Amino acid sequence: MIIAKIVHDDEKITLWDLTEQIKKQSNIDECGAIFTFEGIVRGKDPSKTTDKIVLSSPDPKKTEKKLEIILKEVQNKHGVKNMGVIHYLGKFLPGDPMFLAVVAGAHRHETRAALEEIIERVKYDLDFQKEEHGSAGSNIIMSGG
Repeated sequence: MIIAKIVHDDEKITLWDLTEQIKKQSNIDECGAIFTFEGIVRGKDPSKTTDKIVLSSPDPKKTEKKLEIILKEVQNKHGVKNMGVIHYLGKFLPGDPMFLAVVAGAHRHETRAALEEIIERVKYDLDFQKEEHGSAGSNIIMSGG
């Protein structure tokens, strides 16, 4: 099973909710590992602070379809059983979640590898625009930033 959603920041889906959906799948008894990831807004790094981020996509439906394709490719490559990804759009403050991912598989090695590939491909392959506002002023970062 694959869950791939691009949602606005007012739709509240937690990592717990997503994990529970994965655990309710009929093939969960074939799984020995679940790995999760929650990408949050980092408010400080050595060179600047971030007060808020505004994340958008020119075509959220197209981005969601591409996300689903990525997940299917990762599932086929790594042989994992179930995956769920939620990527939010909207305005976010430091500590707010923007990206949730859950992968369930038979063994830890392929499950962890699948999660790592999903994280990297979502960052670099999906069409997002990120506006950062903070101590360095405003900065627009396109996909891959």
